[in-house]
Amino acid sequence: MTTNTLTAAPVTDAAALTGKRRIAFASYVDENYLPGFLTLLRSLALSNPSVCEDFVVLYDDLRPGSIARIRALHPRIVLKRVNDTHYDAYKKGDQDNYLVRKAYFILDVFRIREYDTVITLDTDMVVLGDLRELLELREGLAAVPQFFYGQHKLNSGLLVIQREYLSDAFCAKLDKCGRSGDYELDKHDQGILNAVLDGDFVRLDPRFNFVKRRLSGDLPVPDDTAILHFTGRHKPWQGGEAGYSQAEDKWREYELSDAAFQAAYLESGGGLHHDLVVHFGIPHVQRTGDVEVARKVAAAHIANGDYQDAVDILSGVRIPLDEAWPHEVLGHALMSVSRYEEAKAQLLLATAAPNRAATAYARLAQMAWVQGDHTEALRYATAGITVDPTHRPSRLWAQRAAAVPSQERGSAEDQLAHVAFYMDRQGNAGDKLLPETVRLAFGPDTTSRRWHSVHAHRLFDEAALERVNARRGLVIGGGGLFIPDTMPNGNSAWQWNVPDALLNRIDVPIAVFAVGFNAFDGQSYRANRFRESLLHLVERSAFFGLRNHGSIEKVRAMLPAHLHDKVRFQPCPTTVMRQLVAGWQDPAERDDTILINAAYDRAGLRFGHDYAYFLAQMAQAVRDLGKFGEVKCVAHSLDDEKIAFDLRREHGISMPVIPMYDFENDEIRDLYARTKLVIGMRGHAGMIPFGVGTPIISLISHPKMAYFLRDIERPEWGVSVHDRHLAARLVERAKDLLADHAKTVADVHGRQQELWKVTEANAADLRVILGS
Repeated sequence: MTTNTLTAAPVTDAAALTGKRRIAFASYVDENYLPGFLTLLRSLALSNPSVCEDFVVLYDDLRPGSIARIRALHPRIVLKRVNDTHYDAYKKGDQDNYLVRKAYFILDVFRIREYDTVITLDTDMVVLGDLRELLELREGLAAVPQFFYGQHKLNSGLLVIQREYLSDAFCAKLDKCGRSGDYELDKHDQGILNAVLDGDFVRLDPRFNFVKRRLSGDLPVPDDTAILHFTGRHKPWQGGEAGYSQAEDKWREYELSDAAFQAAYLESGGGLHHDLVVHFGIPHVQRTGDVEVARKVAAAHIANGDYQDAVDILSGVRIPLDEAWPHEVLGHALMSVSRYEEAKAQLLLATAAPNRAATAYARLAQMAWVQGDHTEALRYATAGITVDPTHRPSRLWAQRAAAVPSQERGSAEDQLAHVAFYMDRQGNAGDKLLPETVRLAFGPDTTSRRWHSVHAHRLFDEAALERVNARRGLVIGGGGLFIPDTMPNGNSAWQWNVPDALLNRIDVPIAVFAVGFNAFDGQSYRANRFRESLLHLVERSAFFGLRNHGSIEKVRAMLPAHLHDKVRFQPCPTTVMRQLVAGWQDPAERDDTILINAAYDRAGLRFGHDYAYFLAQMAQAVRDLGKFGEVKCVAHSLDDEKIAFDLRREHGISMPVIPMYDFENDEIRDLYARTKLVIGMRGHAGMIPFGVGTPIISLISHPKMAYFLRDIERPEWGVSVHDRHLAARLVERAKDLLADHAKTVADVHGRQQELWKVTEANAADLRVILGS
């Protein structure tokens, strides 16, 4: 086996690579305050139905039954037992009062190291409004100033703590203060924090910690109150206190049984978080058989890539014949696990309702195309257009079904079969260019004289097997084919729709070439089906090359040790484009432009709670980058134009849009070769310009971007979309790269040469394997 030239960089946790903020809520909970905490959890879900972050429960004496009640109200509870004896050394106003002793336990939150932002909530609080502003905070330690003591002191009932305070150094300051007693002893944890901070905290609006005492005399709770805090000795679950009935009525709105709470959440409007829908919906459906809730749960499962779970929840209820939407969702789920005949029956039922018919027909068209029936696919797609002439998916499937397949001109024994994702017109520009570029790595002829195309998303059946076995070899790749939710299927659980039995009957050499493990940070392969299919593929392959070392480590972790050495490094051929295109000439001159690309697929996984921040930073960056050249938006897909629309609407910035999704392959290469700098979020918005010799800066929202930059030993060419100083860093790095542009281009060429050495070495092995 040939050794690779570039050294594998150590693989880091995905969050560390993308810079995505990890956010958690936290509370100290004991048996006395358990009723308050349960109400707090209900109010958080009902007031912020789209929010579902980890909730850290600090505890010392909770019983198993109490923990079960807590878990029933939140799917992401993280239990952490406090180090209670640690605070025995603190000087206190009343050393023997157990409530005083427990008041310090919340300070254990500063010993948490797994998160970038932690929001603490006292258990005598109820959430009444939107907390988005707190989730977007990125600097300092934030709190509401005390009601009675002015702006210098904070109320510690709500804290928004950033990572710099979740540190050993800050904990040492707290310990020193607590042990010295140099603080207001009767204020406990709050006294220590105020003594240590001495007024140095970010002031929040009082509506985020609106203390009950503001409502003395039974005043109404202001409409804009986000969090109501029942400070004082008398708690609502203990009978309350005279003079605060309107406040306590607000608290009691959330004092619900589990069944009533689940129903209330599931009846909320749009924007429900899929984890909460699943967590509350499953017991609700089991208890009631509610078809509409089962549909919501199934849709949430599908959004999360849990297709079999979606099938199971809807198969467990009786769906009336005239309930089109549940039939459509069940059909979608069944199609996604390759139960095609059952899916067809469900989708046909869904076509009876005008408001669901177009979507159902488009799915029927898709399924017919997957199974190789173009005539039926076109019939269904046409029916979808007839129902709704504006229905884009139906139009896309009609175009795909009506496309005339290219006539193969070579003899089978001279051809290689090529499994790839063949992109349609107006599809992702990177995916459009990729199959041709893979073929260039095997020789200059990329036409059907030498290649037999096998679309990865088509069902690989007996006829396809026969055609492949008639060729002299099979190449699979490139691109991020190892991803679970792009054209999902139940045969492999990755993009190639191949059953194990047929994979095992391929009798020509198999080369997996420059494939990537493309899971996002926060996305996972939950089914064993992918692991089993992957194992068969590696065992059957004569060559198994992945496009970055991050993917190599991820895949090796799923394989037995004896197969690890079969997995080798093969860079994406787009990164060595200059070496592959016959007669390539570097541009004599470049346009005075800087191209920016942003991606919006799976936006929640890319941006988390930081999209508004990202957009504001990009607005500043575009303004400042204009000093170095004309800044344009380059759209690999239609959705990529969103950044231009949002910048104009939110920040008044106009940026020309280049519709690269309409470009031919030569146009894509030419545009990227002629610009001075590309700032891209898509993988191929970095790899393609790099491959044609253009400097790049990657906007990192996916681990694969960081994997590539580590492989070329230039991690400084990447900036996380979550970076606290995103605009400044982008502009600074752009300035550095453009200052001596010729030198930077030479550096790109040098880095590319290292990848080319690996590709050439692998090519020598492949010539032996494939007999070319």
